Amino acid sequence: MMSSTEHNYETKSYDVIVIGAGGAGLRAAIEASAQGASVALVTKSLLGKAHTVMAEGGMAAALGNLDAADGWVPHFKDSIRGGKYMNNWRMAQIHAEEAPERVKELELWGAVFDRTPDGRILQRAFGGHTYRRLAHVGDRTGLELIRTLQDKGIHSGIDVFMECTVTNLLEENGQVSGAFGYWRESGRFILFKGKSIVMASGGIGKAFEVTSNSWEYTGDGQAMAMAIGAELIDMEFLQFHPTGMVCPASVKGILVTEAVRGEGGKLTNALGERFMKNYDPERMELSTRDIVAKAIYAEVRDGRGSPNGGVFLDISHRGADYIKRKLPSMYHQFLELGDVDITKGPMEVGPTMHYTMGGIRVNPETQESPTVKGLFAAGECSGGMHGANRLGGNSLSDLIVFGRRAGLYAAEFAKQQTEMLPIDNEKVKGYAQALVEPFERKGTETPYPIHAELQHLMHTKVGIVREEKFLKEAIAELAVLRERAKKARVDGSRAYNPGWHLAHDLINMIDASEIVAKAALQREDSRGGHTRLDFNFSDDKVWRHRTSVASRATDGTLTVSYFDKPQMPKELVALFDKAEEKTAFETEGKF
Repeated sequence: MMSSTEHNYETKSYDVIVIGAGGAGLRAAIEASAQGASVALVTKSLLGKAHTVMAEGGMAAALGNLDAADGWVPHFKDSIRGGKYMNNWRMAQIHAEEAPERVKELELWGAVFDRTPDGRILQRAFGGHTYRRLAHVGDRTGLELIRTLQDKGIHSGIDVFMECTVTNLLEENGQVSGAFGYWRESGRFILFKGKSIVMASGGIGKAFEVTSNSWEYTGDGQAMAMAIGAELIDMEFLQFHPTGMVCPASVKGILVTEAVRGEGGKLTNALGERFMKNYDPERMELSTRDIVAKAIYAEVRDGRGSPNGGVFLDISHRGADYIKRKLPSMYHQFLELGDVDITKGPMEVGPTMHYTMGGIRVNPETQESPTVKGLFAAGECSGGMHGANRLGGNSLSDLIVFGRRAGLYAAEFAKQQTEMLPIDNEKVKGYAQALVEPFERKGTETPYPIHAELQHLMHTKVGIVREEKFLKEAIAELAVLRERAKKARVDGSRAYNPGWHLAHDLINMIDASEIVAKAALQREDSRGGHTRLDFNFSDDKVWRHRTSVASRATDGTLTVSYFDKPQMPKELVALFDKAEEKTAFETEGKF
């Protein structure tokens, strides 16, 4: 092991540094390279190992291939209604307008979509969407998106750094200057000098006990961005996908795509009732994710759940050939992981922490942070687009729409810089010292039990429903966990050391969890992905207009306050009527 006094590191220089290689990061890197910038694509995992592949059902874009009445206006309205009017209206508008072109672009790059009989891209129904809007590849759409972008990216002159964890962003006078991290294989340090940075590092799901997220999703981008002055918004809004596997325990939380319901799957409780008629009788199983997830929660809470603490989802009435053709991944997933044949009977499902609606605050046009020059963000680690609840299918089109914009404007920013900003070597030495410190600690506790306690705490006290008492308890307990994490020791060498990786990630997860809990405590309102049992209604006159913003004070304290969100222009307001607004909130009080 390298001693704490030896802080040698290799140095790389690029115009644009992209951190994260999911759909948003890949699309940003491709666009920045197309603008003539030199690009580093850095991922803590392997290329192709991204949460993007878990978006299985499709990408939402108003192509109008099956429903000619569809267009950007209906898509925009659906996204705003689904987000409980908390979306940044301009981001939702840009997304609805540009998604069709981005999907067609993927087709030109080789994406193999399912087809209509006359050869056009096939689209399917999904929760919260008025029309059949999701372009798809069976139930493997995210995988096809990643495959297409990777193939395009590796032929675009991008340098890829896999299994390389970025731990700190560098800045000078409020402008980014680079990023510092280490190789996971060897533990050796690496410094990236850059003129601009695109953060595309995903969400915070691994802070929760039951999640569809993979091990990478530890809030790294959010924590690093805040450390240099960026703000986070809307962090109280977490999406619990209604349908994750509930058994066996080893696979609990693994996603069961919404495409099962989009293709006609029916949800029933232990009494055999299609219970969604009690919560959203018009849309039933194709209601928005927040409503379906809370409905399942309520059925289980009231004693009508399945034997393993979920409900039943049945697609078997569609026939074996149809299921194997339309839902091949789900068929194999349940057969191989749960010994269940979904062509013959129902599967058990329940809510799983899936997506973070909030994230790094960005300018909707450029995706640049308004408080840190040269810092851009896209994908799940950015905030604003989805409001209080994301519609299924909007994530994949979000990645390619705003990934492209982030890459474009990051490259333009880099072009405007005549030279690299200087690197503060003393800061770098401090970051290196902090990384090796866990090896020098003399305590007895390791990071693993702390992480397990964090996940259980967030699941039970800051989960799908919340109350003031438990949120206050969670905030106090998070402070204790942070102090324990600061003292946790790591054994062995820096090569292939998962304990060392977790020791760093743990602080990021605790920071993200504290922001979620504080924002949830302050929002005395229920809407979308935030439900307060002690405020189980939507106070639209107050809370519809308030966006939470989290920042780190100079003393390191994490604070959460509110600002008035940007108001929609009159011509867009005129698209909605009062009856639609009422419908968007009438289910909140049923849980």
